[in-house]
Amino acid sequence: MARMHARRKGRSGSHRPVVSKNPDWVQMSAKDIEEKVVSLSKAGYSMPMIGTILRDQYGVPSVKLATGKSIKKILKENGITWKIPEDMAFLMKKAINLNKHLKENPKDKSNRRGLQLVEVKIRRLTRYYKRTGEIPEKWKYSLDRAELEIK
Repeated sequence: MARMHARRKGRSGSHRPVVSKNPDWVQMSAKDIEEKVVSLSKAGYSMPMIGTILRDQYGVPSVKLATGKSIKKILKENGITWKIPEDMAFLMKKAINLNKHLKENPKDKSNRRGLQLVEVKIRRLTRYYKRTGEIPEKWKYSLDRAELEIK
């Protein structure tokens, strides 16, 4: 697959092997995994970080295979939600930092282009999340709004 904002091919990477059931060597039960996901989220970890911690420290290769639910669904069932979806919040934080850098270095053209690319990704995600109903239809991205909502 080609890169989103470049005219070259993407890098090949490793792919998770196709597994349809939870491995026998996983020692935690589904209920324990769900409790650990909730406790890690309350400790301030993001969803990707929760998955990494469970994989590296607790030997759970896939939360979805072990529990039948994704990390996002587990958190939603336990009443842990965000105003803005996490992936979009991370992109907005990146845009804020790039904008701050550009105020100090106005001639930095490559980072100006980087800011444009990040904002395009945010707008694309906004359309998707409006369509799926995760953010309100009237929600609109702007850098000022992002600074208020993220920080």
